[in-house]
Amino acid sequence: MNEPDAETAIGSEMDRRGTALAGRQAESPAIEQHTTYRLGYRGDIEGLRAVAILLVIACHARVPGLGGGYVGVDVFFVLSGYLITALLVRDIAIAGQVRFANFYARRFRRLLPALLLMLVCASVLGAIVLAPGGQGTQATAAASAALWSSNLHFAFSTLDYFGPAAGSNLFLHTWSLGVEEQFYLLWPLLLALLAGVWRARVRFSIGRLKIAMLVIAAISLGLCVYWTDVSQPLAFYMMPARAWQFALGALTLLYFPQITGRGPEPERATSAGVGMGPLARWMGWTGIAMILAASVVFDAETAYPGVRALLPSLGAAGVLAAGAVASRAGVSRLLSWRPMQAIGHVSYSWYLWHWPVLLLGAALFTPDTAADRAFLIVLSFLLAVLSYRLVESPIRRNATLISRPGIMIFGALAIMVIANAGALYWYAAAGRWANLPLQRRYQDAHLDAPIIYLKSMNCGDWVLNTEVHVCAFGPPHAAHTAVLMGDSLAGQWFPAVARVFDKPGWRLFVLTKSACPMVDFPIFYARIGREYTECAIWRARALNYVALVKPDVVILSSFPTTAFDRQHWASGTTDVLKVFDGETRHVFLLRATPRLPFDGPDCLAERQWRPAFLVPHDGCVASAFSRQNADVYAWLSQVADRFHNVSMIDMNELICPGGICAAERQGRIVFRDNQHLTASFARSLGDAMAKKMDAPRSAPRGGTGT
Repeated sequence: MNEPDAETAIGSEMDRRGTALAGRQAESPAIEQHTTYRLGYRGDIEGLRAVAILLVIACHARVPGLGGGYVGVDVFFVLSGYLITALLVRDIAIAGQVRFANFYARRFRRLLPALLLMLVCASVLGAIVLAPGGQGTQATAAASAALWSSNLHFAFSTLDYFGPAAGSNLFLHTWSLGVEEQFYLLWPLLLALLAGVWRARVRFSIGRLKIAMLVIAAISLGLCVYWTDVSQPLAFYMMPARAWQFALGALTLLYFPQITGRGPEPERATSAGVGMGPLARWMGWTGIAMILAASVVFDAETAYPGVRALLPSLGAAGVLAAGAVASRAGVSRLLSWRPMQAIGHVSYSWYLWHWPVLLLGAALFTPDTAADRAFLIVLSFLLAVLSYRLVESPIRRNATLISRPGIMIFGALAIMVIANAGALYWYAAAGRWANLPLQRRYQDAHLDAPIIYLKSMNCGDWVLNTEVHVCAFGPPHAAHTAVLMGDSLAGQWFPAVARVFDKPGWRLFVLTKSACPMVDFPIFYARIGREYTECAIWRARALNYVALVKPDVVILSSFPTTAFDRQHWASGTTDVLKVFDGETRHVFLLRATPRLPFDGPDCLAERQWRPAFLVPHDGCVASAFSRQNADVYAWLSQVADRFHNVSMIDMNELICPGGICAAERQGRIVFRDNQHLTASFARSLGDAMAKKMDAPRSAPRGGTGT
């Protein structure tokens, strides 16, 4: 991704001086004499880059079985720690100091040109293709990416890496660049401090450096585990929680220095006393197996990074260690295969291009099919090759820029500020475009939510709350009570349910909690990166409250999550329904609404905004069928049959007539995102819902269930 280039891990300017400086090093007191820690070209490192980028792209392209491919970024972090530490230790050994200007200038030459090219191209295309109302969030992310701080932007925006809000951001992937650049900023300062380079006579102790790296790794890993449990976005995006991976790379270098002797590869011990041949090959194969296992076992519902990040990180360290002591055997030989080298060379550029190409392509191609994604991946690879050959490589090797590091640094900083200003200008322009009359209607549709979501109402219990807040409508002492309960798919029906029970003698209670299904079973919530214990606590309290109220009617609805299988849905829903058995006249289970493969108002806005040749002919329509939705409906119907007072209600034929969902019908916008109905459309279905409820609601109260 964005580590030192493969042609030489210690810098082209050092290589030009190599012979003379290597001889001088033997007399230098800057480093202990038992090893040089010199890195030459390592084919296995290029191949490991290729493995990492292929896993990341497979994850983002939704390749089945590789949902954990995001661990490729962890591999990149370990690689960066390994290579940058080698570069800096070598610098101290040769010059007795860290040459900060050369170091930072090299980072700018290596990383900034390709990043800026991607930012400019993706921003321009985003301004043309995407709905103006959504461009503001894109622009702010681009502005932070231009300053290498997008990890901070996403961390404090509380965006889940796997959630829909972050998943539609063209620049989400730049979070890892922010982490690495912050590492690059601090690591040279740390090593200079440990080396005592300000002293007249420097003796850089490798032993002291090892101890420092172990301490950093321990503290950072502890912070990573803690944040994963209490605030997962911080653990995922913040550099302090990832520093242990860079330290792990450094430790791998220090404990397994590369052997650069002439002749056949030595089959003897390293300075750490570890047998090299068979053990090194074993470490390499085990390491690559650990990385691949993590990519298969982990997915979007894995609490990550935390302790689990040790699996791919230690795997990467194992591969690097094996390559250092047995670079022409085992997995190192496989990774040095020429096609892997080719992919490794362009891994940074491919990482930059693949994500915006996938998202912009998905916005243009509806529905988003596997064939479409395969085409987009190939396209992004071709763009990466062009970027590498025409921009990244020429600027990195430019002799003028190499010889003037100070000018390079100040010029790069100025360009970053200009790029940031350009992104902020885009943000301001997007705000104006979104308020154009034709666009305003679609923005209003996003906000067309039930009144229960107004802050002043204090109805919906948000993610981390466990207290039950009940919103009551109608006469407080009415003879009859109805309860609407569930997650946001239940809450969306409030306008229709309120219309049904807007009659004398009735009151309506609303109890909703975001992403909390009415299924009595633990659930992992990717947004917080852990088990959603708040949901379980809230659901138990809410059910106890409703049991005390003894309502006449209860309406339940939940998102048909794939986190539950058939048994979970059946047993968990049965346990919830038992609370109402014998105490409630009737319980209605509302079928989940269909899910669009796009955001409804954004699709309409994009069609109105784009040039005519970029507008698809099929319109903002999609099939209503979903296997998961159909299965959950069938499973819940079987559960309902066990209770005499439970009925299913399916409104989907009225939402998507003939099995076809449209973002807009007869001048009325149907969806306010990709699944939730607009409040105005839901209200229009109130009479139809009342008819579906009429017969069951007239049934006598009481009875028994299973």
